[in-house]
Amino acid sequence: MTVPLTSSSTLRTRIAVIDVLRGLVMLIMLFDHVRETVFLHHQVSDPMDAAGVDPALFFTRLAAHVCAPMFVFLTGLSAWLYAHPAAGPRSASGFLFKRGLLLVVLELLFVNFAWSGAFPPAVLYLQVIWVIGLAMMALAVLHQLPLKVLALLGVAIIAGQHLLTGLRAEEGSLAYYLLTVLLQRGYLVADGAMQIKVSYPLLPWIGVIVLGYAAGPLYARSRSPERRRRLLLALGAGSLLLLAVLRGFNIYGEALPWVAGDTALRTAMSVLNFTKYPPSLDFLLFTLGLGLLGLAWLESVDNWFTRACATFGGAPMFYYLLHLYLLLAIGLALTTGLGANHGARYGVEHVWQVWLIALALMPVLYFPCRAFASYKRTSTQAWVRYF
Repeated sequence: MTVPLTSSSTLRTRIAVIDVLRGLVMLIMLFDHVRETVFLHHQVSDPMDAAGVDPALFFTRLAAHVCAPMFVFLTGLSAWLYAHPAAGPRSASGFLFKRGLLLVVLELLFVNFAWSGAFPPAVLYLQVIWVIGLAMMALAVLHQLPLKVLALLGVAIIAGQHLLTGLRAEEGSLAYYLLTVLLQRGYLVADGAMQIKVSYPLLPWIGVIVLGYAAGPLYARSRSPERRRRLLLALGAGSLLLLAVLRGFNIYGEALPWVAGDTALRTAMSVLNFTKYPPSLDFLLFTLGLGLLGLAWLESVDNWFTRACATFGGAPMFYYLLHLYLLLAIGLALTTGLGANHGARYGVEHVWQVWLIALALMPVLYFPCRAFASYKRTSTQAWVRYF
């Protein structure tokens, strides 16, 4: 039996797939954050050393590359859905600005402590939650532009950023601080009791979030699932095809050209070795292309795993803070109980142990997230919407 497009079941499927993909990338992120908790003695650089990094470590890190771009893209997409409820269009400016400001505060006060275990930390890192917050605050203004303009703006920012990489400014000048925040990873404060470092330059992420907002009409109630799926497949495949041309011939979009390795695997690792800080055009073609294909595929998949992913994706900020503090506690417990075997902390010896710990933590995180997601659906408290 064909279900009418206006039925509640179709609407739930249409929106639920966003939570499914968001939850999936959050679970992938867990592997990388476990790595940073118990495998930091095998730290990888950016870009990763394709000629020397253990392939298992390389591909663990590569899988995590999808997380931040899709999270930011889905934030923009969710903002369009917020601005276009069933009752009719509404402004998303206030919601975006307040939630963005909250994320910046959470980064400064709670996320940094979760990573360092010290307050105040010796180095205050401005990372992904900070940049999502600022991108949301930018979208609070930009979302009022026509969607076609937003789409062009997003493409221009992401593709054109490489034309600005040669810009330099005197350290300590206003231009230096602007470049550091917007495009060039570095220190805002390099000396003193607490240093401040921008790990996620903002400008390319503004491009990603506005593209997510511009993609919102794909999830309009009037859009048929078949048409949406075809468009997502075309956009995802087109992104990966463009990447194959640009990266294959080392034309444009990545500062580090790939080189032939001593094996086919090492060559493939070099080709897939993209710059994340800031995210290069090739990095975003790869990650967003895979994400769009994932959206198209997941809409037709319904099983226990996708339903679990939707539970995680329905409480993203709660999950993020919970998993960081759980990892902080685990790291401290292992170091205290088993002793520091790699510098000042305890670490495992093999990548498979990182995978095993991450898999074991998923059910531990699931039940609190399910409880909070249920509370979020029924609560009338305004603050719950922000988590």
